[in-house]
Amino acid sequence: MEEKLPAEIVYPPSLPAIAIRDVVMFPYMALPLSVDRPKSVAAIEAGLAAGKFILALAQKKPAINDPAPEDLYDYGVVSSISQSLKMPDGTMRVFLEGRRRARVRKLALDKGQAFLEAEVEYPDEAVEKSAELIALMRHAGEIFEAYVKLSTRITLDSTAFLQQLDNPAKLADTIAANSMFSLADRQDVLETENPRERLEKLIKFLAKEVEILDIEQKIHGRVKTQIEKSQKEYYLNEQMKAIQKELHQKDDFSKEIDEMKKRIKTVKMSKEAEAAAEKELARLSKMMPFSPESTVSRTYLDWLTALPWSTETKDEIDLVAAKKILDEDHFGLKKPKERVLEYLAVCKLTEKLKGPILCFVGPPGVGKTSIARSIARSMGRNFVRMSLGGVRDESEIRGHRRTYVASMPGRILQSMKKAKSRNPVFLMDEIDKMGSDWRGDPAAALLEVLDPEQNNEFTDHFLDVPYDISKVMFVTTANTLWGIPVSLRDRMEIIDFSGYTHDEKIEIAKKFLIPRQLREHGIKEGSLKIDEKGIDAVIRGYTREAGVRNLEREFASMCRRAARMIVEQKLSTVTVTTGNLGDYLGIPKFLAARASYNAVGIATGLAWTENGGEVLAVEAVTVPGKGALTLTGKLGDVMKESAQAAFSYIRSRELAPNSFVNSHNFHLHIPEGAIPKDGPSAGITLATALASLFTGRAVKRNLSMTGELTLTGRVLAIGGLKEKVIASFRDEINTVVFPRANLKDLEEIPSEIRAKMKLHPVESMDEVLALALEPAASGKRSGPRPRKKIKSRG
Repeated sequence: MEEKLPAEIVYPPSLPAIAIRDVVMFPYMALPLSVDRPKSVAAIEAGLAAGKFILALAQKKPAINDPAPEDLYDYGVVSSISQSLKMPDGTMRVFLEGRRRARVRKLALDKGQAFLEAEVEYPDEAVEKSAELIALMRHAGEIFEAYVKLSTRITLDSTAFLQQLDNPAKLADTIAANSMFSLADRQDVLETENPRERLEKLIKFLAKEVEILDIEQKIHGRVKTQIEKSQKEYYLNEQMKAIQKELHQKDDFSKEIDEMKKRIKTVKMSKEAEAAAEKELARLSKMMPFSPESTVSRTYLDWLTALPWSTETKDEIDLVAAKKILDEDHFGLKKPKERVLEYLAVCKLTEKLKGPILCFVGPPGVGKTSIARSIARSMGRNFVRMSLGGVRDESEIRGHRRTYVASMPGRILQSMKKAKSRNPVFLMDEIDKMGSDWRGDPAAALLEVLDPEQNNEFTDHFLDVPYDISKVMFVTTANTLWGIPVSLRDRMEIIDFSGYTHDEKIEIAKKFLIPRQLREHGIKEGSLKIDEKGIDAVIRGYTREAGVRNLEREFASMCRRAARMIVEQKLSTVTVTTGNLGDYLGIPKFLAARASYNAVGIATGLAWTENGGEVLAVEAVTVPGKGALTLTGKLGDVMKESAQAAFSYIRSRELAPNSFVNSHNFHLHIPEGAIPKDGPSAGITLATALASLFTGRAVKRNLSMTGELTLTGRVLAIGGLKEKVIASFRDEINTVVFPRANLKDLEEIPSEIRAKMKLHPVESMDEVLALALEPAASGKRSGPRPRKKIKSRG
């Protein structure tokens, strides 16, 4: 059975065309239009004159004001102009009623006309009804009804009239006309000529829209519930405030606000900080008490009011008392103590602290951190310590901005809060151990902190108000200067802490370490006895360091063992001697081995490490070859270059025949191959070992050396002379050859060590060889010793 659209109306094959923006016209659809474009007005007038029919075509791009034929879709709707009204300004108001779908065959400006003329053909929309088509129609009606219920943009009051439509084409067009699809989807439906396919597309589009609308409703419901909950809480809070006001009571939140106001006035912060605090407090008073924003504001105000804005300790600068305290707490360290006392004397005279930042540089365990505590005690100031080891983020110094979750002030202001005064002694420990990465360079942030001209307005990112730290006495510590940037080093006065001598360690052990360990382990004075020889044995056999940290650790082990013996065996006194020392500390860690093995091809050098001075041997041997040099012992690049320079210098001196040099390879090795070694100060030691090998003259016993060597034989200055000489003295090597340029450093070496040592300053390698090599045997030519043949026994 076929059903056709009514045929009593005859539609023209060509008619005027009007372009409409943002709308796709459908058959059976009514559309009011305000027409102001000249072409469109002319098309309406032509349509009114020719039978009131006009073709409505949608624009592909609504932004085009004067569309050309190619800017319009090929499918439109023949519409009748049911009403029209011309306005005084030349525009028109019209009411269009969609009649029939049309496909454009040709679209162009008619000759002599000012509007578009379209030649059209009308698709055949006849369809054969079937059970499947009826089911599609019903399903389309049901899903459209669900769509209307969910959509708030459609004003269709009822969908009951859809049940009366038995024409599938009319049903599809009516639903499409009343649906809010995108322009492209609506045009797609219009261009679908077959009613069955048209219904299927509509069902697909409507199902998608229903799903989206359903999600929108759920989201809206959740938001509405949250808003209602917040409104309810606000309403109840306001009611509670009103009740408490009537009863002359205050809630906890109001009390908190009042307390915060008092704290802001009490701490006497700067005007800028007080203004920021009052502004933040005003914001907090308008917030809900338990909202996330109120927590951020509370944290900010807590930090502002917790800082010591006006609280400071009174300086008690008494040089006699300060010297007494420094001597009580530390043995030796004459130069650092003198510099600290000079610093305090200047502070007393000027009554100002502004001056250089002190930087204590030295090996671990020599008292850098503890002397900073003594400075605070001698001045009557609070002490606070901040470790910078491993800090890589600039925000660790300056803090995080409040926009970040769980943000906090930087460690500078955190430490100031702990100090509880605005003028503490502030120790920045391990300043050479800082790093940097993509998060910033903390050393750059410290430039402002450690500059007396700038730190009166230090601004932390979290507080965002200036804080005066100019009255803080900053002290920094480091093991080496290499890890401190030059710009930061320029802001500090460097005070070197050298390692302790053997005698100083004995005195420190007797006066400080042993009494402290006895107190900490609950051992009464006199219950543990150890004589000076026993202390000497502990230092020589169980420690090898510049400071006394490991030495104190060994005494702690001794006290623990003694405490157990006192408790278990009920002893009143435990005596430790060199004979029974192993029972308390175990096998010695460092055997009393001879450090100087000087012989032919073997020389003894001196090295500087973070832990103090070290004695190292340089060994050289020859093997058959072609004059090549091999270097082993985990040497760094600088030391390898020093060895090459020493080899070239010795070859240039022609200390051995060329035939010997060209027929042998030379191997230089520095023992303890697992330990990295670097630096230029072993230059003369390497050259001496090679010269001894070339000449066959042994290196003198009981002699060590240090110095950088050039290709022309000059000996240049080196660093760490004091530590190197102490190391040589510790290993009972009493003769040291060193660069003449280091004569100025001899004052740093303790006088008792200088008196027992033979120190030879040199300027050239010739002087080194004259002092270091044994004289050539009389009647024998100078040259390498012949190798002994080893005979196998069998």
